[in-house]
Amino acid sequence: MPRSSLIGSRIRERRTVMGIRQADLARRAGISPSYLNLIEHNRRRIGGKLLVEIARHLDVEASALTEGAGATLIGTLREAAAGQDLAEPEYNRVEEFAGRFPGWAGLLADRHRRVRELERMVEMLTDRMAHDPFLSASLHEVISAVTSIRSTASILADTEDIDPSWQRRFHRNLSDDSQRLADSAQALVAYLDESGEEAGSQSTPQDEVEAFLRRHDFHLPDLERSLPRAPERIVSEGGDLRSTAARELAIRFLRRYRRDAELMPLARFAEAARTLNLDPGRLAQQFGVDPAAVFRRLASLPERETGGPVGLVICDGSGTLTFRKPVDGFSLPRFGSACPLWPLYQALSRPMTPLRTVVELGGPVPARFLTYALCQPALSAGFDGPQVLEAAMLILPETTVDMPRETPQAVGSSCRICPRHDCVARREPSILSNGF
Repeated sequence: MPRSSLIGSRIRERRTVMGIRQADLARRAGISPSYLNLIEHNRRRIGGKLLVEIARHLDVEASALTEGAGATLIGTLREAAAGQDLAEPEYNRVEEFAGRFPGWAGLLADRHRRVRELERMVEMLTDRMAHDPFLSASLHEVISAVTSIRSTASILADTEDIDPSWQRRFHRNLSDDSQRLADSAQALVAYLDESGEEAGSQSTPQDEVEAFLRRHDFHLPDLERSLPRAPERIVSEGGDLRSTAARELAIRFLRRYRRDAELMPLARFAEAARTLNLDPGRLAQQFGVDPAAVFRRLASLPERETGGPVGLVICDGSGTLTFRKPVDGFSLPRFGSACPLWPLYQALSRPMTPLRTVVELGGPVPARFLTYALCQPALSAGFDGPQVLEAAMLILPETTVDMPRETPQAVGSSCRICPRHDCVARREPSILSNGF
């Protein structure tokens, strides 16, 4: 058995050595004793915040419960070597290299992690540069101001006997255009200086709502109570939704969140989710709700309840992404179109047909995810109204659930930053021509 699959055994051994009862450790970690029992017998995967929380109560580093610091380093080196043309004997001597040259091994592992971070940053910035409407408008404003200044300056430089009144007019134009350029450049720099995922979070109402939900980790305890607070009050007292449209979208989302929470109470649903390995079909049957509601409910649970991160993406009938809760390794484009091979879009073309698919995103180290997708009509106008469709896709990483043994479907994030050059669904060339 691989060392990474013995995390539960290490937790049980450490707990026993410290003399902590299973029920006591489960209570401190915020999970049920039955779920901790499954973990300790290696029948449930564990990672993310829950692993860190249990390690804290056991007074050890999380790495000591997984594979140890040395094994973590070796794992990073193997990841860095994946996809490289190395002879098998060299690849299999990674542990020997790390043992003989720990300094060099640590340096290589650190550089590999940094390269991965830079790759993710390039993907985000490329998507943003290509499709951000505010950024595009700002750049055009800067170019317009520069062109106007250059034209006026050329007239003043090339005309020797210009009339004084026209000269004053040209000077005034230079002053006005210079001020316009300065203002545009300052606004553009301020916009680009905004941090990572929050950058330009106020450009659309949907961005405002997603930023609001990220600040709450997509979980709202005020709506989990037996007497929940009104969504309107949560939005008005939050103060971080500036536009009227964003507040309306947030209230609509919170009302649906509250309905889901009433149908699937937190404690009972979390216990069932762990027992059923986050299977949305079986959960929907147990609670008498549709699978899309289960998707939303799973995405709203804290990681300590699900055993790892859970992602969710929702689109309307046009394919436009209307909700995004990302997970590491599965990029959800903020602007522009996503990969047409996602099960989300396959479900959109087959309403009311549930899909379960293992997908693999390309890259130096391909990542696998278990996805569930479903498209169903939203009868907001009743049976006499037009058919309005909504599709949702639940995204579960390998660290969160037991992955089925089946051939994965190769997918990407969006064509512009997808490294799969031989994809039959490609719409445009990828900028990652050199594998970056």
